[in-house]
Amino acid sequence: MDYRVTAQSICTAVGGKENIISAAHCATRLRLVIADNAKCDTAALEQVDGVKGVFEASGQLQIILGTGAVNKVYDEFLAVTGLAGGSKEEVKQAAAAKAPWYKQAIKTLGDVFVPIIPAIVASGLLMGLLEGLANVFPAMASSGTYTIVHLFSNAAFVFLPVLIAVSAAKVFGGNQFLGAVIGMIMIHPDLLNAWSVAGAESIPTAEAWFGLYSINLVGYQGHVIPVVIAVWVMCLLEKFLHRHVPEMLDLFVTPLVTVLVTGYLTLTVIGPVFSTLESGVLTAMQWLIALPFGLGAAACGALYAPTVVAGVHHMYNALEAGMLSATGVNTWMPIATAANVAQGAAALAFALKTSDPKQKELALPASLSAFLGITEPAIFGVNLRFFKPFAAGCAGGAAGALVAGLLGVNATAYGITGVFGILITTHNLPGYLLVMAVAFAVALGLTFLLYSGKKAATAATTKE
Repeated sequence: MDYRVTAQSICTAVGGKENIISAAHCATRLRLVIADNAKCDTAALEQVDGVKGVFEASGQLQIILGTGAVNKVYDEFLAVTGLAGGSKEEVKQAAAAKAPWYKQAIKTLGDVFVPIIPAIVASGLLMGLLEGLANVFPAMASSGTYTIVHLFSNAAFVFLPVLIAVSAAKVFGGNQFLGAVIGMIMIHPDLLNAWSVAGAESIPTAEAWFGLYSINLVGYQGHVIPVVIAVWVMCLLEKFLHRHVPEMLDLFVTPLVTVLVTGYLTLTVIGPVFSTLESGVLTAMQWLIALPFGLGAAACGALYAPTVVAGVHHMYNALEAGMLSATGVNTWMPIATAANVAQGAAALAFALKTSDPKQKELALPASLSAFLGITEPAIFGVNLRFFKPFAAGCAGGAAGALVAGLLGVNATAYGITGVFGILITTHNLPGYLLVMAVAFAVALGLTFLLYSGKKAATAATTKE
């Protein structure tokens, strides 16, 4: 490959350097943010020497070049275009800035919950492991070791509002320690623990806003959205105060006023309002998933991949965190796994049937990525472009999710799907494996049945 020629050809195909906002690369892909996507010639781009596939995801045009080659093409691309190299995070931010406001809001929600995934996964794995061992060795449940490790396993969920508050403060550009204080206020021991309300003889109350109404002095264990909203308000107030309070007084006035005002608003307005709304959404989703005969779960499994295409799938992190915090189990994760595995199976079937070696080279690794929980290469690089594999994948997702709904399969954490999801579904592992098997078989079989396997004249326009 002549890396300079490849870089120049890519630049020409995407509409010239004036149509490129920013560029970065990962291990295998050149990632571009384009000013006007209508000026891109996708068909010509796919024919460039060295290009193994092209797809658009999260507002980025991602060009697959392969390990090693992408670094060299990227260097030449910067030389050809005169662009300054950017990081993946900078490119993501540039892409997000082009998105509609509602997509930006949903992405922001995802940005809050993604960083705390390691803590949730650690707790979920411990929880699943303990439950599995206790089922095999019942006497273990009364041991001191079990008691100590069980304490570790639910710590992240007990103090989840604090974790969310710290992450949200970072995303919204506020002081993370002030954010932590707001999270602590919401689960303060002087408030009645929300998980104890059902068994409480009476709920303490306090007058708010000079006696206009009373609030229940109940903590916000089991809630996530009120924390995000409260910290967002806190950050707005903190930034306002930093701009208007004299520097001499800023260190004292800003933290005091920020915590006092935000804390009061949180306990008297934000918390009561948004906890009610969040509970309604969670109840509705749980009702949908629990519809008779698994029909609701099947509908969710069929629609999951289209929400990835629409770029609104980041909202599921908040949904799953809410489920875990409120009920201790995540019933959405097996549905997501069914959808992901099905798209991977559709891409695998496409790879086995297509007569185009270039498409085969793209589809095989894309299918493996989907089995591990990353579906964008399979969806945008293969399935959606040829449509029938995508439709087969949606059908497979519905079938697998149907099994999940019928068997009540759930997980003890979020952030992991596909094969690695086995780690957080040990307590109902046979059901989880069956979910993946059904999703895989249906999507694979339907793709073989629907897709002809003919070599596409132009991948941009042909839909086999």
